[in-house]
Amino acid sequence: MSSRAPDAPSRTELKAASERLQDLGEELLNLRADLFEALPLPEELKDAILDARRITAFGARRRQLQFIGRLMHRLTAEELSAVDAALAIQHHRSADEARRLHLAEKWREALVAGDAACGAWVVAFPGTDAQQLRALIRQARKDARAMASGGRHGRAYRELFVLVRAALAAGGTGVPAPPAEEGSGHQPD
Repeated sequence: MSSRAPDAPSRTELKAASERLQDLGEELLNLRADLFEALPLPEELKDAILDARRITAFGARRRQLQFIGRLMHRLTAEELSAVDAALAIQHHRSADEARRLHLAEKWREALVAGDAACGAWVVAFPGTDAQQLRALIRQARKDARAMASGGRHGRAYRELFVLVRAALAAGGTGVPAPPAEEGSGHQPD
């Protein structure tokens, strides 16, 4: 017969919960400083996490993570939900930043590939210096032809990306995608 109460969690469930808390503690090691400082955690846990960030030896780090997991067991439900919320904020922001970079790359490629994208960009971002944009596009196209023989993209290609990324960051969430490419749009010089 089992001496365990019928509604008590099994050893497997207890171990899974313990491993989840240890994993959560390990994720806290990579949490941005501003989010970490705002968390309502006990000082002992914050100190243990800061110590774990400095430890590089494998065995010592593993023991420190186990210690963090034990300290995580003492947290209240509100503190655990705050930790989950902070980690969600960090993951969400990283995903948004990646999407914005991919969109900037798509816009840069579309701008270099054809003239239709330049017109769409100026309409979508009227604050853009159109003359500077066209000059960067023209130079990036020249560099692309030179790059076909080997080498890397020129300075104009990188500057075009910086301009696009800055405008997209200032544009917020309502940023349109670049127009679909309909052939090459520009004439070779």
